[in-house]
Amino acid sequence: MTRTLPAGLCVTARVPASSANLGPGFDSLGIALGLYDEIVVRTTESGLTIRVEGEGADDVPWGPSHLVVRAIERGLQAAGVWADGLDVVCHNVIPHSRGLGSSASAVVGGLAAGRALAAKFDSELMYDDAELVQLAAEFEGHPDNAAASVLGGIVVSWTENVEVADGELLGRRYRAVRLDPHDRLRAYVLVPEERSATAHTRGLLPETVPHGDAAFNASRAALAVVALTQRPDLLIPATEDRLHQGYRASALPVTTAWIARLREAGIAATVSGAGPTVLALSTGEFPAELRELAIAEGLRVLEPAISDGVRTD
Repeated sequence: MTRTLPAGLCVTARVPASSANLGPGFDSLGIALGLYDEIVVRTTESGLTIRVEGEGADDVPWGPSHLVVRAIERGLQAAGVWADGLDVVCHNVIPHSRGLGSSASAVVGGLAAGRALAAKFDSELMYDDAELVQLAAEFEGHPDNAAASVLGGIVVSWTENVEVADGELLGRRYRAVRLDPHDRLRAYVLVPEERSATAHTRGLLPETVPHGDAAFNASRAALAVVALTQRPDLLIPATEDRLHQGYRASALPVTTAWIARLREAGIAATVSGAGPTVLALSTGEFPAELRELAIAEGLRVLEPAISDGVRTD
């Protein structure tokens, strides 16, 4: 039986950005980055009010179809509760359509807010982060960005098919584990002004790839886990890729040029998610001359911390 929350409950969710793939770990590796969206949700007597400030405020619907609102409602449903009214305020910092997991962050923030509201009503309704990863990945269709925003740090994620005895597919179970990054690992992002549509860049990928390329990426993805957590001196070979970046290069000329430039300078650089942001991983300072050149070419150069996961209060 669904219970209705009283008016006046209020929670705040603070959710980090994320970068996915990290080179070879297509749809499986992710990292949480310290650019944070904040969502404040209050239960009311009836109706819905929503306000959006900051990044994307003019690009998203201010109503029940807003991704955060849908995620809040799903988070409440998962806990077996409902709210007759909601007041939602979104303070957005994460750039939209840049490959920094803005949609996954919106979903994770909304779900976490819904979970926290339910827990304020009855602490026994609190469900764990594994379920939060599952719910968020159901929105996304894959768990890499969502898992990073839930768990923080570096994540390895995967998908399992759920079947019945006769082989009928019932659904998918999304799973992830967190890894703690090496204590000297630093992340930099170069964010262009132009945007990228994930659906478009994903559509550039072939249905099949050569066996040699698959084997190459399997070795590099395994090496990436070692490099990110224990041996950052191996970051350059550990971030090589043959499965997706080359196929997307023609659609991301600025991104591709900067990845090559940074790697020539000894900095492990990859496409962040579907782009166009460049993710650079290093143990040192970002070179001043490259920073100045990037800014001159219209890119924002940011150094977000490697973040913990979503937090609510």
